[in-house]
Amino acid sequence: MPATSFDAERAFDDESFATQSVHRSEHAKVVLGYFEPGQFIPVHAPGSDLTVTVHSGTGVVRDGDEEHAVEPGSVVVVPAGVERGIRADEDVRLEASLVTAPPPTDAEHEPVREGLRRGVFDPDD
Repeated sequence: MPATSFDAERAFDDESFATQSVHRSEHAKVVLGYFEPGQFIPVHAPGSDLTVTVHSGTGVVRDGDEEHAVEPGSVVVVPAGVERGIRADEDVRLEASLVTAPPPTDAEHEPVREGLRRGVFDPDD
């Protein structure tokens, strides 16, 4: 079983959110997400459940039509097939663990890549 910490894995990127893989199997994927202020994972709807647990900072987790303000200790679960995205607030870094089950496919992450290319959190806006 992998064991690590947010401190050991911490890696921010000025251009985009950064992730550090902790575990991946056919059943689940666990990453630690590091967001500079205002950075985001664009809204998309893969066929996997998502659990976000916030370690530090504040932001928003999109869950379908709802936006949940999050802070340290917040846990948000988004079911498979439901639109989701994560955005750090404009004035603080955000660190969170992200668990997807099963891991999304590369094709399911194309909307994420496209949203990052366009600099758009929600492609429907």
